[in-house]
Amino acid sequence: MQESMRRFKAGIFQALAHPTRVAIVEFLSHGEMSVGRLCEKVGVEQANASQHLAVLRNKHIVDTRKEGNQIFYRLRDPLLGEVLAKMRDYFHAYMTEATEMLREEQRAAKKIKQEAGK
Repeated sequence: MQESMRRFKAGIFQALAHPTRVAIVEFLSHGEMSVGRLCEKVGVEQANASQHLAVLRNKHIVDTRKEGNQIFYRLRDPLLGEVLAKMRDYFHAYMTEATEMLREEQRAAKKIKQEAGK
């Protein structure tokens, strides 16, 4: 069971391994959208969006609904939006730590320069 769970997780991360697909999922975490609206929000052409949406559909990350000649997409499970929100938190924590390390390095370099100048 553990191996199949790992494969499932890897498949989801593989489907999300492109910034455009991450953006699509982030926008869909706020609610259902038409393909046209997604293209506007993400800033891609419809053909490109369709390719990314196909990947997300194949991994059962999104569901579709057709109304007239429009196709609407939604997250199959809003929990995935929460996972991406947690990844954003993780990123901010990482950046905060990296920024503090950089500041420490800059302070140390400045101190060395000051001591060398004496």
